[in-house]
Amino acid sequence: MKIMKVEPMGMRYIEPNDDNSTRYTMLVRIETDSGLVGWGEGIAMWPEAVKAAAALIDGGLTALVIGKDPLDTELHWQVMKEHVWWYGGDGGIASFAISAIDMALWDIKGKALQQPLYKLFGGKMLNKLHANASIHVKYFEHQKNADEIKGYIDEGYQSVKVGFGKKGTAKLGLTEEYDMAFVKAVRRAIGPKVGFMVDIGHKVKWDVAHAIRMTKHFAEYGIDWIEEPFEPNQLADFARLKQATGCLLASGERESTVEAYSRLIRTGLIDIVGIDPARSDGITGFLKVLTLVADAKIKFNTHAWSTALTTAASVHLSISSPHCIIMELKPLPSSMQHELVYNPIVQQDGWVLPIEEPGLGVEVDEEAVRKYRFC
Repeated sequence: MKIMKVEPMGMRYIEPNDDNSTRYTMLVRIETDSGLVGWGEGIAMWPEAVKAAAALIDGGLTALVIGKDPLDTELHWQVMKEHVWWYGGDGGIASFAISAIDMALWDIKGKALQQPLYKLFGGKMLNKLHANASIHVKYFEHQKNADEIKGYIDEGYQSVKVGFGKKGTAKLGLTEEYDMAFVKAVRRAIGPKVGFMVDIGHKVKWDVAHAIRMTKHFAEYGIDWIEEPFEPNQLADFARLKQATGCLLASGERESTVEAYSRLIRTGLIDIVGIDPARSDGITGFLKVLTLVADAKIKFNTHAWSTALTTAASVHLSISSPHCIIMELKPLPSSMQHELVYNPIVQQDGWVLPIEEPGLGVEVDEEAVRKYRFC
């Protein structure tokens, strides 16, 4: 079997889970001479980054894999990583491109071997995954946000992770009083036992003193963890926050390479590592990071907040490791989750079940791809 065609595609869509904002991502379709087709994703996010990642694929990475055996996933990964040493050794746009190709190759491998990917990763370590509603609240009024979140819990989700500093009229992350009132309202609405995580977000700029105060306040309402309260490189601030509060800290979704994850994990500051197979050098890169997570005896969750392709990859990777803590899902129907594929991934009574179909296990609707493609 040989790789015959590699086609990157820029996607533009409206995201209901982000206050109906316009979002972008890149898909890759790889076709083989046997007729098998694999799909992958690189979450480049901005239109110019999507176009740049697609250009890297068209202008360089395709030549490395065309005519080759798609089952040689490790070899192709190593060759691509070596090729981008000058412009992608530390991650970035090159990692989006590599991620998409690598994911598509794994999809082909699973289909060729007639196995769901988790079986190729060593088999099932978990029978099901804890379903978490990962949301960006959008209302200024706390009660409206709390009622929306309670609705997701009533649907069956076992926990909620709320992003601060997002779109809409909510002003989370700016003032102590407003944030405290929000957390109090949500905890009152969902009850004492439901999981509740806070993701501070890039737009929120906390200093250490403020972060310590807020984390201590949040702890009074049973927050499970604080995610990325600082920029990822502010490790000294992470250390001061951890020492002052003892709160579980999460970070990692913005890392791209195995080396970067290794540096982060070695600090001993991060309790839950966020990993995204559509930006962390693909499934192959993700699997290498999982080895580091296992060695450090910590937990991870997948940052799967994009299309059904990344969600599917994340389910397989999560189900194959005992170190997975939650599975994040978008709770509102989304075109890239529910229209892009014929068999979208949904929670069932608070759980996400293993995918048993070969490869990624989701069937892409190519008409939907054409509908949302912009480059």
